[in-house]
Amino acid sequence: MSFQAYLDNIQTKTGKTPTEFKKLAEKKGFLTKGKLTAGIKAGEIVQWLKDEFELGHGHAMALFALFKGVKKEGDK
Repeated sequence: MSFQAYLDNIQTKTGKTPTEFKKLAEKKGFLTKGKLTAGIKAGEIVQWLKDEFELGHGHAMALFALFKGVKKEGDK
């Protein structure tokens, strides 16, 4: 499955776009000016996404990769 397919599946399940997730992550303090806040660990973000949006581990990690800047929308 491509990275973009993960993002598409997340949007289908939650109704939220990657941009909306970035805004929510900023409100939670996980991102600062679009960048991962220093000291934030993947586990914190994954747990938030699992608890609040019922995402699986792989989908939550895809969003973490997006937040971290390792991947971007449209990546395969």
